[in-house]
Amino acid sequence: MIQFLRLDHVTQMVPFGKKEEAKTFYKEVLLLEEIPGNHPRGAIWFKIGNIQLHIVEEEQGPPSGRHPAFEVKDLEAAKAYLESKGIEISYSSVIEGRSRCFFRDPFGNRIELLEFL
Repeated sequence: MIQFLRLDHVTQMVPFGKKEEAKTFYKEVLLLEEIPGNHPRGAIWFKIGNIQLHIVEEEQGPPSGRHPAFEVKDLEAAKAYLESKGIEISYSSVIEGRSRCFFRDPFGNRIELLEFL
């Protein structure tokens, strides 16, 4: 019998020539674990729980819609950390009793922080 485990991915686009800057941001600021390898289209892959974040260089701007969401135990501490790194929190809200906030990476990609319950 085959047992399937859930694995999904989110792709974030960055402008050509900005891949190393993106790698630094996601690895050193957001503290994500890089998945080594020779990935399609020269992408950089990171691990977020059981989800893969793929960073790809493209001519077009950042996509809208789907974005990564990080569940954090202490939302206020996470917001303070990001602000200490010069990252602006665009807005906060509460949905279904969970606080959340949004920010953008240096390339305009939207990222969500969600309070862990």
